[in-house]
Amino acid sequence: YSLSKMSLEAIRYANGELSIIDQLLLPHQTVYIRIASCEEAWSAIKRMQVRGAPAIGIVGSLAMAVELKSPDTLSQVDSSAKLSAWLGAKWDRLVSARPTAVNLQDSRERMFRLLSTDWSAMDVAGQRLAAVEWLESQLEQDVRSCRAIGEAGANALLQSVEERGLVPPGGQVNVLTHCNTGSLATGGYGTALGVVRSLHNRGRLGRIFCTETRPYNQGARLTAYEIVADGLPGTLICDSMVAAAMASGRVHAVVLGADRIVSNGDTANKIGTYQIAVLARHHSIPFFVAAPLTSIDFSMRTGSEIVSRSGRPTSWPALPANELLVAALTSGIRRSTLLRPS
Repeated sequence: YSLSKMSLEAIRYANGELSIIDQLLLPHQTVYIRIASCEEAWSAIKRMQVRGAPAIGIVGSLAMAVELKSPDTLSQVDSSAKLSAWLGAKWDRLVSARPTAVNLQDSRERMFRLLSTDWSAMDVAGQRLAAVEWLESQLEQDVRSCRAIGEAGANALLQSVEERGLVPPGGQVNVLTHCNTGSLATGGYGTALGVVRSLHNRGRLGRIFCTETRPYNQGARLTAYEIVADGLPGTLICDSMVAAAMASGRVHAVVLGADRIVSNGDTANKIGTYQIAVLARHHSIPFFVAAPLTSIDFSMRTGSEIVSRSGRPTSWPALPANELLVAALTSGIRRSTLLRPS
């Protein structure tokens, strides 16, 4: 896979113009919508026309680059102080669209560190140009990160299933995933689905099982769509089939993504994640979370501090689309290294 040879290009950016696939219309229609401002990006994130923590961070960054290039913005940022204030207000607005997705907040913090260090001696024109270049680089950086996750994840997953005797050495692995963590959720290649793609490239993927992932059906609408587009051996199952699939021995490992991971390894992810982790533990099946470093929030100690999209702590029951996964149930994948929660 390369950036120019992605099966699915969910985010398109060229010459200061940004467009995204409207994921609410998938799989029946593939329609690109233009994003010309941070406010339009906020709306797309809020409405879930774009979703997946890495993709949210990229779309937010690129929307800001588009707006920074606009002649209308130049008069608003004619000093370093005004530029800093403008950036802060735009980042705050974008972050409010999806509080659980830490990638936006991480990008905000990294940019302001650069403003106060590497870019501090520049005039405002230089700072604006540096900001645009940095924002535009996030797409390709994400693809590189996803590839690293895919390789590290495939290595860790294969080692784990072979050590547990779930497959013979060199045998093919059946993997279960939840929600959507592929090209549609990232800049390309994917996090958890990137692990699956890496297994497939090595000839080690037997079958990928994807759950419907109610209530938004990201698995049925999006992951199944990607599986077909890439020609992967896959099966869509309803959420309530997971226990039976594991009990039958058809599932050898689980890998899925994350909206946010905190310092102790607690993870906020799509509703249904916790029950899959409990079932994996019961059936002695390795369970991995695949996420970039930007999805880890070291400012929070435990998952009880995470606030969901509904504005409630993720430890509350009956959340519409997110829930908390405790660290003790994960084996863990983070970027190009494997971190095991303590």
